[in-house]
Amino acid sequence: MNREDARVARAVARALPEIRRAVDAIVAGVRRGGRLFYIGAGTSGRLAVLDASECPPTFGVPPSLVQGIIAGGNRALTSAVEGAEDDPALAARDLRARKLSSRDVVVGLTASGTTPYVLCGLEFARRRRATTVGITCNAARPIEQAADITIVAETGPEVVAGSTRLKAGTAQKMVLNMLSTAAMVRLGHVYDNWMINVAQTNRKLKQRGLRILQEAAGVDAARAEQALRQAGQDLRVALVMLLSNSGARAARAKLRRSGNDARKAAGR
Repeated sequence: MNREDARVARAVARALPEIRRAVDAIVAGVRRGGRLFYIGAGTSGRLAVLDASECPPTFGVPPSLVQGIIAGGNRALTSAVEGAEDDPALAARDLRARKLSSRDVVVGLTASGTTPYVLCGLEFARRRRATTVGITCNAARPIEQAADITIVAETGPEVVAGSTRLKAGTAQKMVLNMLSTAAMVRLGHVYDNWMINVAQTNRKLKQRGLRILQEAAGVDAARAEQALRQAGQDLRVALVMLLSNSGARAARAKLRRSGNDARKAAGR
């Protein structure tokens, strides 16, 4: 299994040009006021929900910005919902319920490239003029006709034949990591390699936020704590305050003008 897993990163590397195009599309969509949707069934759907659910605490974005949709609904996260992936009408229903618009981006995940739920979801999204991205581990499949951008990470046969929770699942998770992280970096939710918008919802995360601010701004703990208090515990505002030697009100204004890009707001 370990030898086979070593093939995954190489397969993903070959898809980097398409991954970059997908990131560009996601950033453009969000800047227009759109959202990012992942849709999938089985393992692919669970990975979709996982990546989406980690964006709010990691990047400080609202839960509505990145949404994961799995065939069969929440029950399918822990139990197999037989037949859900074969019912194409479900995907259109699920996306319609979220009021999909032309500003949104829909990423469909299907290891085989043939899952009816995902293909129908992408086709519905195209009818709504949303941007569509397909992620698959199997080239020359219907998903390439259903998506505007197709990311193919050909990982080859699995150690346990047909068990796409293995190499195919790993490849899809790697691609999702790249899509969400690179997009959030481009949108200003990361400063250098620091999570400057991390949700500070418990003691551990509050301590992490303080350390991030100290390191990113090059100040001691006392000064970082003072800036955070003045910024109302908004880590990004506090960082701009420290980097640009300005007050909280001025820092917020700079962030608004820069599209919430802390580097631009701080003049760095």
